[in-house]
Amino acid sequence: MNTPNRRLVIVVRADPVICGHSGEARNLAEVALTRGFDDVRIVTWPIDVLRAAHLPLKPLDAVMPYSDGITVERPTGVGDYKVPDGRYLAGLTGRLVELFTDGVPTVAMSLYLTPHATVVADARRVAAATGLPQHVTTIAEAVGSDITNVVRSCVESEKFGAAAHLFSTYLSNETCVAVSEYTKEIIIHAAAEIDDQHGTQFAPQCAERIGISYPAIDACQYTNLDDGAIAKALAARGLERDRYVLFLSRLSKAKGVDDLISGFARSHSRNHTKLVVAGNGPEAVALRAHATSSLAADQIVFLDDVDDTEKPLLMAGSAAFALPSKPRPEFVETFGIALVEKMLAGGGPVITCQTGGIPEAVGSNALMVPHSSPQKLAEAIDLAIGGMSAAELRTREAAARTYAMRFDRNNVFDNLFTGLTDTLAA
Repeated sequence: MNTPNRRLVIVVRADPVICGHSGEARNLAEVALTRGFDDVRIVTWPIDVLRAAHLPLKPLDAVMPYSDGITVERPTGVGDYKVPDGRYLAGLTGRLVELFTDGVPTVAMSLYLTPHATVVADARRVAAATGLPQHVTTIAEAVGSDITNVVRSCVESEKFGAAAHLFSTYLSNETCVAVSEYTKEIIIHAAAEIDDQHGTQFAPQCAERIGISYPAIDACQYTNLDDGAIAKALAARGLERDRYVLFLSRLSKAKGVDDLISGFARSHSRNHTKLVVAGNGPEAVALRAHATSSLAADQIVFLDDVDDTEKPLLMAGSAAFALPSKPRPEFVETFGIALVEKMLAGGGPVITCQTGGIPEAVGSNALMVPHSSPQKLAEAIDLAIGGMSAAELRTREAAARTYAMRFDRNNVFDNLFTGLTDTLAA
């Protein structure tokens, strides 16, 4: 077996997790194969651990295969039941140590600071301690919930040690990025609160060192879709083109699906369109009950088995796409990957809220409504369906796709890795 010349390792909650950043990891991995990396590894968690964490998961048989040259590794735990969670972290760290010390120049990228950036930092420290040759450079990407959830929790509960660990680990990487300007701002704000309380200097370091790297999206998967394929996919679901409003994301409180169901029930459009709620998550049971009790119960369809091939077809065939995210203590939308995917796929307008980083994802190409406002959602649905001319809809669709192309995975990869690959030259 030939020794690789250049390796990329991405540590992330990968497929089958329903999360835009698992898709981002896939997209970065695929582009890496075209940019001189001949060994790409996605190092992630065992399937049973993901299930036990109650993360929303795609059916395993619906996960698209990776290209040759990309290896997905799921290290098993080290130790037994006496190390409840640490054994899986030990498995991840141990495998990274092996990859960092086998002589292959490596870029290691972590998506989510907790625990993935910690795992990479620990592995790098251990690799150095072995005395073996190692040539590793690191990237840490703060994607959203690791800041809006973990860091905010540290600040609010005055857990200085945990916050200091997170910030120092983040800043120990050669490259520190956030998925939006909004995410960078809340990192700096949280760091400033820690600094004010304890006299540290994390905020100025964050302000100086954190760059922006928007999520990488495979534009080709969503553009130039075949009309026949769209028609076939819709027919299989009992849907008609331009006759349904689509929500497609994780079913959690922060996504605003409860408001969407209530808004759809108030709209005039419910008399001749459907609402399709596609996804899975912790609120699935409650949302089904909410839909059943609404005036539009007969017009609301839930889908929990949409795969990556069907997703763009459903997006392209919709009369409107709604993601009315709202800020929650446990999560704030720091970008909005599904919104960009929808703008690339075409179809009707996007309806969303100015929550978190969403304005960066959509620019001026969405119908914006206040969060937590079913009435405004109803009005936006009626405007999107029947309130615009065909010419206006086509103009909006073209502008939205043009804007969304800036997030194509090739552009994002090249912006993120410029200069890094030069440091790996033998």
